[in-house]
Amino acid sequence: MSPQLATNVHEGIHLNFATNCYFVSGNYEYYHYLCDGFDDRGWGCGYRTLQTICSWMKLNYHNSIDVPSIRDIQEILVEMQDKPHSFLNSRQWIGSFEVCLVIDKVYDVPCKILHVNKGDNLENIVDNLKNHFEKFGSPIMMGGDVDCSSKGIMGVHIDGVNSSLLIVDPHYVGKEPSKDFLQNKGWVKWQPIKDFLSMSFYNLCLPQVKAKCKST
Repeated sequence: MSPQLATNVHEGIHLNFATNCYFVSGNYEYYHYLCDGFDDRGWGCGYRTLQTICSWMKLNYHNSIDVPSIRDIQEILVEMQDKPHSFLNSRQWIGSFEVCLVIDKVYDVPCKILHVNKGDNLENIVDNLKNHFEKFGSPIMMGGDVDCSSKGIMGVHIDGVNSSLLIVDPHYVGKEPSKDFLQNKGWVKWQPIKDFLSMSFYNLCLPQVKAKCKST
């Protein structure tokens, strides 16, 4: 049985800007450290962001496929020969590339990878993110090297060098968080692109599929 998780945790977040905001379409569940009782603290953030995207797939695109567990995800990557057998039951991280592989395998949905060679260049892709949310509306996975913390991207505000990304952070540990709690504590927040690490590269995984029915 899937855990009872908070949904659409970005909704109602305070906006300091009235225009040029673009958001995920449809419903999703918020997966985070320990949310299902499995202790993945310190290494499971990429899996949790992938599970959040998979919940969107289940709720909006392919409701007959359940969200895979962390162990399921590891088995998929081994079966695809992306990882060695020693990857099973390990605490090895996954990033945006592995997220693309799993989404393609499980849901038959292709993904686009956007590579940003350093955080200073994030301004160059904000229009790509706007176009993604307008055309598809699916959640985005963001990972990096120096900044190796996985992030879910649920929206973008376009304002040149002052643009911001709407982050859903999977590193929260706790039970039954409310939207207000997560937003007040900064687990869900608008992060200016200038606040990302300038010398970290970033890879973003953009699932190329639309919600079959949007939430109201």
